[in-house]
Amino acid sequence: MGQPISEAMTRPGPEGRHRAAAYPTGSNWSKVPQVTALFWIVKVLTTGMGETASDYLGRTLGPIPAGGLGLTGLVVALVLQFRSDRYRPWTYWSAIVMVSVFGTMAADVVHVVAGIPYTVSAVAFTVALAAILIVWYVSEGTLSIHSIRTRRRETFYWATVLATFALGTAVGDLTAGTLKLGYVASGFLFAAFIAVPALSGRFLGLNAVAAFWWAYILTRPLGASFADWMGVPTARSGLGWGTGPVTLALIVPIVALVAYLAASHKDTPAEQPVRQ
Repeated sequence: MGQPISEAMTRPGPEGRHRAAAYPTGSNWSKVPQVTALFWIVKVLTTGMGETASDYLGRTLGPIPAGGLGLTGLVVALVLQFRSDRYRPWTYWSAIVMVSVFGTMAADVVHVVAGIPYTVSAVAFTVALAAILIVWYVSEGTLSIHSIRTRRRETFYWATVLATFALGTAVGDLTAGTLKLGYVASGFLFAAFIAVPALSGRFLGLNAVAAFWWAYILTRPLGASFADWMGVPTARSGLGWGTGPVTLALIVPIVALVAYLAASHKDTPAEQPVRQ
């Protein structure tokens, strides 16, 4: 309580009331990284890249083929993540990237193909996210990411992550388009909102787990708003750089940072031995 998010989140949380089947390597092997400043930087970069990559693929291939490609990539990435016996930077962040791409596609298909307004889809995704979190907590007694050491908890974790990406996409498009704030104003709005859990944790004693998920949800519309601003045409109040070039430009720092994390083990969980 009272620490910045990047510090408070690195402390082990309660293990909860129930236990599911442990991984073959035992319950001390975490499947998610330590939450550091680099975690948030890479997370925001992946949200922006997922937004522009989804838009580029949708316009190039069409929404249905692009969605099929995104779903295939997501399934492959998650299979590799679930089969991994511990947190591995390349495997984990590849899964996050694919969740970002497909989560954007899911939210866009609901709006573009099904014609459902962002106001409705944002509410629907909020309800879905709340339902996942409630079932997770009732089942496991904790929502702490430090407890992701069983198959069931990892399933809840990735279901939550996917829901946060879809919700964040819908909310970002809602503020930028439906509410006509534009991409830049939306980006700064979410940047202000994301500071709230950090300040609340420091000064108001907000629970660290609640602060984490609050900030995690907001990284999606934050990164996507600025990525859209860079990629969309000037006629839509963007810089007009193109979604393809922006996607490639964001991939470079993502790859560089994940390579650094893999080599330095800076985000390897404390209880997980480093394998040289």
